[in-house]
Amino acid sequence: MTESAVIVGTTTWGTTLSVILAHRGIPVTLLARTAAESKLLGSERKNSRFLPETTFPEALKVTADVQQAIASAAVVILAVPSDRLRQNVKDVRDYLADGAIVISAAKGLELPSASRMSQVLEDEMPPRLHSGICALSGPNLAKEIIQGKPASTVVAGKDPGATERAQDLLMSNRLRVYTSSDILGVELAGTLKNIVALGAGIGDGLEFGDNAKSAFVTRGLAEITRLGVAAGAEPLTFAGLAGLGDVIATCSSQFSRNRYVGEQLARGRSWSEIRESMDNVAEGVNATEAALKLAKELDVEMPIAETTYRVLYEGLSPREAAAELMERPARSEW
Repeated sequence: MTESAVIVGTTTWGTTLSVILAHRGIPVTLLARTAAESKLLGSERKNSRFLPETTFPEALKVTADVQQAIASAAVVILAVPSDRLRQNVKDVRDYLADGAIVISAAKGLELPSASRMSQVLEDEMPPRLHSGICALSGPNLAKEIIQGKPASTVVAGKDPGATERAQDLLMSNRLRVYTSSDILGVELAGTLKNIVALGAGIGDGLEFGDNAKSAFVTRGLAEITRLGVAAGAEPLTFAGLAGLGDVIATCSSQFSRNRYVGEQLARGRSWSEIRESMDNVAEGVNATEAALKLAKELDVEMPIAETTYRVLYEGLSPREAAAELMERPARSEW
């Protein structure tokens, strides 16, 4: 029997997930924020704001009726920015069916708590549904996936049955899905790599070249791994798709929002100016602040995150930030 799915969030990623599931013949509903948005998306049969060239398949329905959408869904995927996840969970939790799989597709940490998205889900959902909580992460640039280009991702959770159901739902000949039991590591890797992408973008904007970028990305990966392991993650998770794989994609792609923000910072624009010009969210900005909170609690050194924070909020110039990192005391690589 084909399980039905609901995607909460008409974001680029939420719309992409809706379309690829519908193309597989899975009954899928895209839950819009308002009746007006639902009517517009339903009449145009596309998301003109984020994916104007993609037509919705017939199997994709759009609604703003939360109860109607959620009550019969076997799988619910929340593809909303991390700072809006809690409210969205509150909106849908009373209608979730017993045994429903609830997947966070957001790559972020909530401020000021620095909570992971699965922790937010556990906070807001009844205990009977906790075993169905999963997280989706990996090198998943939506604009490539919507074009049918091959990609891989990871779905993580504490219950193997839940992750396998999610894997079965999402797996296709264009999107290869792996499972993981390290939900903490998968969530942290997918979030913290955005900090590395901000710095990689700064290097691109300053035209530092490939040697510098390679070194920076490698040291950035070491830094976020250090924090993840201190928090209880498996080290190998950061060498997998949610870690290294996503670092490569988000630090190099023209579609990476976080790399773009770093590049614009290097060109003299402030974070507030950049934010006003963007339709989508760059999760790496909030992640930088949240990571430093975790690092302080766990007594972990994070020079890249600290320097990035100062560029974002304290007026440190990107060129001065790079110089500070290069002039740190000599040490062993490991």
